[in-house]
Amino acid sequence: MKTNIIKDKSFLFAVDIVNLYKYLAGNKKEYVMSRQLLKSGTSIGANVREAEFAQSRADFTNKMSISLKEANETDYWLDLLHVTEFIDADQFKEYKPKAQEMLRLLVSIVKSSKE
Repeated sequence: MKTNIIKDKSFLFAVDIVNLYKYLAGNKKEYVMSRQLLKSGTSIGANVREAEFAQSRADFTNKMSISLKEANETDYWLDLLHVTEFIDADQFKEYKPKAQEMLRLLVSIVKSSKE
């Protein structure tokens, strides 16, 4: 079976986000931004999975576009959590590149699907 890179990476990213949420809620007692991060960060992979069985090319593009929006929102929450010192520089350096990779992959997929 062919490997689906975005499917695999978005799932692993969701696992990372869930673990970061557990840290933020448990250790930092931060519930508002971390919940937003959890929602957007796990929604990326959920929409990728929905796109896997899209009813049409337009449906596929729509689902991947939603994933892209969620990835962008996740990137925002990571920036905000870092600037407000809920996550330290090491944590930011761990998660930020993964969020950026999601964005790059999804931009590429959405552009290709529109052509």
